[in-house]
Amino acid sequence: MFRLWAKIFKENCLLKDTVICNEDYTMNRTKKIYDAIDKICIEFDLAHPIWLQSTIRDFQQHDKCRFTKDNFPEEIDFDYLEIHVIEEDY
Repeated sequence: MFRLWAKIFKENCLLKDTVICNEDYTMNRTKKIYDAIDKICIEFDLAHPIWLQSTIRDFQQHDKCRFTKDNFPEEIDFDYLEIHVIEEDY
């Protein structure tokens, strides 16, 4: 099972969070991540964030990253969206 935890923070307070699960073992890891982000954006009513080089690097190194206002094509009313892979079976 693949599980990704998404959290929205404003002024160091957690506003919203969700866990997206994916049990489709035919999908590769990248597709699971993009699928989870699609579901997060629908649930939180957000535009899709842009993956900047720093975001990609953080995610590759830590399985965790933050999307700030620089990652979104439109204004956001929070400080950042953090995603974190919390479970991953191979």
